[in-house]
Amino acid sequence: MTVTWEELGWERLAEGVGRCRLPGWDCTVGLVLGAGPVLMVDAGSSLAEGARLRGQARRLAGRRVTDLALTHPHFDHVLGAPAVAGADVYAAAGAEAVFAHGREEIRLDAVRNGLPAAEAAEAVAALAEPGRTVRGERTLDLGAGRRALLAAVGPGHTRHDLAVLVPGDPAVVFCGDLVEESGEPQAGPDAVPSRWPATLDRLLSLGGEDARYVPGHGAVVDAAFVRRQRDALAARFGVS
Repeated sequence: MTVTWEELGWERLAEGVGRCRLPGWDCTVGLVLGAGPVLMVDAGSSLAEGARLRGQARRLAGRRVTDLALTHPHFDHVLGAPAVAGADVYAAAGAEAVFAHGREEIRLDAVRNGLPAAEAAEAVAALAEPGRTVRGERTLDLGAGRRALLAAVGPGHTRHDLAVLVPGDPAVVFCGDLVEESGEPQAGPDAVPSRWPATLDRLLSLGGEDARYVPGHGAVVDAAFVRRQRDALAARFGVS
């Protein structure tokens, strides 16, 4: 039996498109319901969280998640991925190297940010490299005329940032942490500040003026907000 977005605490963004804000790190997870396929965007910060999201997605869609797009390889967005069993997993090209060789840093980052050590270790041990990588753009056919565009728009917040555009009225763009609303965008050691403003220009060209932009953390924003954040990042890092 399916339920409404609101009944499960999700926010409906457009027909068949929604997102939820997870507790703890206020991380966004998106969901796009096709005629058959079901696309999830990011997967939460632990196996338990990923399993809970998988169950909610099944209740909303009436069927399992078939595709999972990971916007970037940070723990709060990827450690739930192994719990989304059977899904084809997509990430920007190059992210597979982080999953293969940067797993210890993912684990340490999770623990530093407050995830219990046992949960972090369990999730990292189960974490696999994404099976499908995106260079440039890749379109997913979700059936009945619905498509989602996966675009490797980075680098910016990381070296391997992926955005997801769902065309429609309105269009919805899942931005990952290229855009943050609930705090200042975070630039860790894997950020590429010199390229971040240009990446946001790319994001804006992808979605256009009337799209709804879904940040990795915080409330849904418009193109004007993304543009202001782009200009603030350019000033912060001394780039044009």
